[in-house]
Amino acid sequence: MPASPACPQCTLGNTYVDGSKFVCADCGFEWPMATDAAGEGGVAVRDSNGNPLANGDTVVVIKDLKVKGSSIPLKQGTVIKNIRLVEDDAEHIEGNSDKIKGLVLKTCFLRKA
Repeated sequence: MPASPACPQCTLGNTYVDGSKFVCADCGFEWPMATDAAGEGGVAVRDSNGNPLANGDTVVVIKDLKVKGSSIPLKQGTVIKNIRLVEDDAEHIEGNSDKIKGLVLKTCFLRKA
């Protein structure tokens, strides 16, 4: 039986095993014992719809976004090709649009194309 790790959401150690999941008794958060990206050694990165993202994927912006350092906003429907995942960060990706280079975007504003 695997040792129960601390909860990734509330960071408390009051967790237990329930089938193939860990469960936090304090906040009720549940997470799988084995992550989807276990073979890569990183965290699983998912878009706003829950689809897994990988290096080289193409994503689409789902709402207009203001870009810091630029007067040009990213419009809804803008395609970001050949993305790069940020190491140990499941909430951000790096990529380039046609007009703006060197973007770091939150995955909650993207969907896989």
